[in-house]
Amino acid sequence: MQNLRLKRLLKKAVSWAGLFFFVIAAVMLYMQLSKYHLADIRKALTDIPSVNIIGACAASFFGYVALSSYDWLAIKYVGRTLAAWKWIFVGFVGFSVSNNAGHAVVSGGTVRYRFYTRWRFRANEIVRMITFSGFTYLIACFFLSDLGWLLTPSHAFADLSASQLTTNVVALISFVGLIIYFGLCRFYKKTITIREVPFTMPSVKMALAQVVIGSADILMASFVLYFCLIPFVSIPFDVFIGVFIIAQVLGVFSQVPGGLGVFEGLFLAILPSDANPAFLFGALIAYRIIYYLLPLLLSGLALISYEAFLRYRYRKLSRK
Repeated sequence: MQNLRLKRLLKKAVSWAGLFFFVIAAVMLYMQLSKYHLADIRKALTDIPSVNIIGACAASFFGYVALSSYDWLAIKYVGRTLAAWKWIFVGFVGFSVSNNAGHAVVSGGTVRYRFYTRWRFRANEIVRMITFSGFTYLIACFFLSDLGWLLTPSHAFADLSASQLTTNVVALISFVGLIIYFGLCRFYKKTITIREVPFTMPSVKMALAQVVIGSADILMASFVLYFCLIPFVSIPFDVFIGVFIIAQVLGVFSQVPGGLGVFEGLFLAILPSDANPAFLFGALIAYRIIYYLLPLLLSGLALISYEAFLRYRYRKLSRK
């Protein structure tokens, strides 16, 4: 009886932890933006042409669609089905939280646990889904690290030998990681059981889908910043995307929310010598607002509305 109560308490604590991490995400985003004055934020947005703002918002939208597809693929991995609006909703809320709070497995995982248990998913299925989504992002990072290494021009790190060495090491590890992962997907068919949770390697086809979905997410995120930056600085997209990918991956590995500080350092290294660095910071302000703040606000409204609807329906049913 005591063990049953303990399990129920633990289940409720994990479920409510999702809301806790939503608050943490909001605080982390506030800390990122608080170093800028309100006038700086207003100027950063008003200086960017409206068409670029619209393009950045569209890229952000499609980026979160790609992020939500992580959940769709994870649901297929565990052999379940779910209405599209549900996995889109939980994917959007989960990633808007984890993108801002960092530590995606914990912060985004608790959000997913809260929702999927309501939809009759078993605990071990949710663990498998979260683990699979984590590998989706990791494999996409491996692929994009190597792609970024190939695209990044040699002069980008001319004065940053430490960054050059780090980038080379990450690219090598990523290449080896991709070979090992796809090799296991192709040849390893046994079930791996960890704490009574069974895991199997996905098919090669599903592994390729992981790469495509994960890459689409980061590609759309790059377009958000690119649309904000090109009105002020002329940077070829192939140069830009290479550095963006490296910055994004290193930011994820450092667990710094939003890659704060990583973007600034790497992009300053590739700006043309006659460019004003203030333009970069202005574009980054706009990028953080469009890709981090707006989705967090929208997901907060969606989360509050959904919880209110569930409470209303529960009260209505209890009166009958």
